Amino acid sequence: MRKVLATAVTVFLLAGTPALADAKFEAFVQSLWPRVKAAGFSRDLFNRAFEGVTEPDAAVLKLAQTQPEFTSTTSEYLAKAVTPIRIESGQTAKVQDGKLLSAIEKKYGVDRHILLGIWGMESNFGRDKGSMGVMRSLATLMYAGRKKQYAQEQLIAAFRILKSGIRTPDDFTGSWAAAMGHTQFIPTSYISYAVDWTGDGKRDIWGSKEDALASTANYLAKSGWKNDRPWGWEVSLPDSFNRVNIGRTHWKTVAEWSKMGIKRADGQRFGVADAKAFVMIPQGIEGPAFLVTQNFLAIMNYNLSHSYALAVGHLGDRIRGQGPFLGTWPAVNVDLNFKERVEMQRRLTQLGFETGGDDGRFGARTYEAVIAFQKRVGLPLDGRPSRKVLERLRQGL
Repeated sequence: MRKVLATAVTVFLLAGTPALADAKFEAFVQSLWPRVKAAGFSRDLFNRAFEGVTEPDAAVLKLAQTQPEFTSTTSEYLAKAVTPIRIESGQTAKVQDGKLLSAIEKKYGVDRHILLGIWGMESNFGRDKGSMGVMRSLATLMYAGRKKQYAQEQLIAAFRILKSGIRTPDDFTGSWAAAMGHTQFIPTSYISYAVDWTGDGKRDIWGSKEDALASTANYLAKSGWKNDRPWGWEVSLPDSFNRVNIGRTHWKTVAEWSKMGIKRADGQRFGVADAKAFVMIPQGIEGPAFLVTQNFLAIMNYNLSHSYALAVGHLGDRIRGQGPFLGTWPAVNVDLNFKERVEMQRRLTQLGFETGGDDGRFGARTYEAVIAFQKRVGLPLDGRPSRKVLERLRQGL
């Protein structure tokens, strides 16, 4: 019995003992002081901002490596993002916050359903705004991992937020990437786009959904959103469609695409004729195709992922009352291992074909790059990132 009790006491004491400090990490944090000082902040604020930050956050590094919008196929991402419960929650919020959404839409000219889509995607309508310390997350990302430059860009903006007094170091919380509040603004976005909708003198994206939604509308408006057109449409491509026209380098008006035989997948009219758009195939030529407008890129400006933008647009449409996508998402079967997939993306990029990165995941831009390369070298335009394409890439242009 004594042994059991002794063990229990030991476990209890260990559980309550702070983790050992990481001397190298602490030295790294202190090395940030000259830069923060040069930006005009006090040593007292610096000390309070990093008080108790003695070791990197392993959870931050893990989450940075597993972002679903960059590690899942588009269909996998959509299945987790646009769910029945999220659609229902969005429709409830649409009714409950109807007056607020109407006023914000009137001022900023941004579709309320897109705001609801972002709110739902980012924090599940305010239910999960993130509880990680912003300063610890930024210090961790600067110290290790692949997001060092991003975190460095956010550091001074984070101190500006603390200096304003809107948050104290104790309640300065967000996601692993230091995205904060109802709609997950990163520090630089907060400084540039956050607004005080309620008029209480505070741009409170953490405690005020009103400020957060208005700030998001302001962000999208300044990113080029136009409320006379949707983000895009699911479309059907005619058999005669020249696949070289796929991709964001080929902008045409909706009227011009219609003359080429592109139709809405649901059989409805596009509703606009002079809006410019491009054809996107997020999961290959065999999967659903979309005609997307500048508004799609405005959403991507919020999060640089076509899967994210597609999910926001689709969630907004589902909240509006529209149905699911009609096309069948194909399984992604690529005869290349991870190393070869990365090699393909790097070689395409080196030859001037934009893939969106060399993460080994094939998204819309990689498919577009493959088609452009196939066109350049005279291969059939099937858009498949196959071993045959890789072998041809190794030969150069």
